[in-house]
Amino acid sequence: MERLRRSPHFRDGAFRNDRTVHTVPQGDGSRGSLLRAMLRREDRRRRRPAGEIPLHRAVPEAPPESGLRLTWLGHATVLAEIDGHRVLFDPVWGRRCSPFGFAGPARLHPVPTPLDELGPVDAVVISHDHYDHLDMPTVRALAAAGTLFAVPLGVGAHLEHWGVAPDRVVELDWNESTTVGELTLTATPGQHFCGRGLRRRALTLWASWVVAGPEHRVFHSGDTGYFPGFARIGADHGPFDATMMQIGAYSEYWPDVHMTPEEGLRAHLDLDGGVLLPIHWGTFNLALHSWDEPAERTAAAAAAAGVPLAVPEPGRPFEPAGPLPTEPWWRAHAIPPGAAAAAAPPAADAANPEPAAGERTG
Repeated sequence: MERLRRSPHFRDGAFRNDRTVHTVPQGDGSRGSLLRAMLRREDRRRRRPAGEIPLHRAVPEAPPESGLRLTWLGHATVLAEIDGHRVLFDPVWGRRCSPFGFAGPARLHPVPTPLDELGPVDAVVISHDHYDHLDMPTVRALAAAGTLFAVPLGVGAHLEHWGVAPDRVVELDWNESTTVGELTLTATPGQHFCGRGLRRRALTLWASWVVAGPEHRVFHSGDTGYFPGFARIGADHGPFDATMMQIGAYSEYWPDVHMTPEEGLRAHLDLDGGVLLPIHWGTFNLALHSWDEPAERTAAAAAAAGVPLAVPEPGRPFEPAGPLPTEPWWRAHAIPPGAAAAAAPPAADAANPEPAAGERTG
């Protein structure tokens, strides 16, 4: 608590953004109209894929030839193999992102690779404590391997409560760094909010992250609205070989805390970002847009701007310095507006750790 209180971002008993940010439905988007929109039958169908999303399961055993390889495992979870180290961002292997094991947003596809087949990681990086980024069963499984966790201020309390040894947790304020081997991990600003459970207390910080090695550097946005700070991050830490950029779960109801695809592209350009890997889409149904819209809009915006774009199927690794996965695989699973067929139910996922009843309240 003393470190929290000393943070310049902790004011009046809570963490605050550096600019005014709304975290509840705004304007015409009242809670009532939001609920009605989410229950409309046609919109509900379009928020699910028509059939099973293609997955790639195998994890390469050989190190990347270029020294940098990224594997998007769904939503915001990415394995970065960088300069001889392996860093896992926002690992979520659970079936639901919810405080409850029996209700809440469920996966639209299984995790491509079981956690016990992923191999050892040198560091786990957490952007913030929302359920779709910080998953208790996954953390407990990773804690058994003695992995280092790099997290924003306050998030370490969750990890210690779940059994992670305190000496394996490094908590950082914005613009603070730690080292893992030859890598430097830096917590950088974002525009979001935090809190778990049914009460929001804002006692934990959120962050984007820079991971820099001797030869390569990458950026993970976490969750954020677009804000001018991206240009400063780019000036201080760029250029980047690749950015992992949140481009999904946006809405006019909460415009300040999640970026649209076009805003994600703008942030990528601010950062001098190299290859753009869209994340935070296609795995959990968290907004009103169709499940495939973020990818479609990002592909169009990147093509117009001439930005190198990687849109791999979940689990398919690629090297930013090599051929990029650009095939629009999601189009085969989209439901066009007005279609009568209902989307398929979520696939069974025996490989994902399902918490026991009540365990999600952590």
